[in-house]
Amino acid sequence: MVTTPTFALTPLPDVSFGAVVTDIDVRSLDDVSWAALHDAWIDFGLLVFPAQHLTREEQDAFARRFGDLEFTAAPISNIGKDGTIHREADDDIVKSIRGNEGWHHDSTYMPLQAKGAVFSAEIVPTEGAATGFADMRYAYDVLDSSIKERIAGLSAHHSLYYSQGRAGYLPSKTNEKGSYDLYGYHDLDVPLRPLVKVHPVTGRPNLNVGRHAHEIPGLDPAESEALIDSLNAGACVEANTYHHQWNVGDAVIWDNRRLMHRATPFDLSQPRRMWHTRIAGERPSELALNHQ
Repeated sequence: MVTTPTFALTPLPDVSFGAVVTDIDVRSLDDVSWAALHDAWIDFGLLVFPAQHLTREEQDAFARRFGDLEFTAAPISNIGKDGTIHREADDDIVKSIRGNEGWHHDSTYMPLQAKGAVFSAEIVPTEGAATGFADMRYAYDVLDSSIKERIAGLSAHHSLYYSQGRAGYLPSKTNEKGSYDLYGYHDLDVPLRPLVKVHPVTGRPNLNVGRHAHEIPGLDPAESEALIDSLNAGACVEANTYHHQWNVGDAVIWDNRRLMHRATPFDLSQPRRMWHTRIAGERPSELALNHQ
């Protein structure tokens, strides 16, 4: 007997990507439903699962179905380990939260760019704090042919030092080496990535820019910065973005090879705790050009 998936997909309105998935429990997917869900993830780039209420272990198990993990569920939160609410502008946790308000792909600043991520909401403020997503496949498709010709073959370096420093959010606490004991601040060669990246499954070109991108080889710094800023601004217009307003228990998974995302502001006097499980990229497609 052939079975068919039982879940329902509702495409997001007015954008080229994303769907809401209902009538599903991601803890207990049979093989047929899993295959259909994976196909939907490739097709839509973003899947939103209302009211899943996953534990950290359940979230990690779901993420592992999509690939190896770069890291297991980690809190993205203004709540300290002792329950303190971090809200001051010069607080390093606040700086990290604020930095994430810039559009970006995950882990482009690491040798291996992330494949995707599962993100879920445990504690949400009364308003604000939506997470935005933008389709870099569509952003490339609508570029003028002259711009496509200009960026073909160009690459950019990606660095968390650069993006946090440019935004004014570098941590204040340094270690004995003068660096930071926080994820992403490494002393490896700064990854170099093409501005146009072909998706390894769909074969479609996507812009690969974001706030971490800088210093295009062959261009002077001002020209490089202007070009990247222009690509980012054109890619993340309202018509190409969706902002998910969270309810407790919601979970999403996105394709980091296709979509950029961003945090948005909220009242930092209110507690917020999200859980982020990052899916590791696959070396043939996600390894930086200068780490191969």
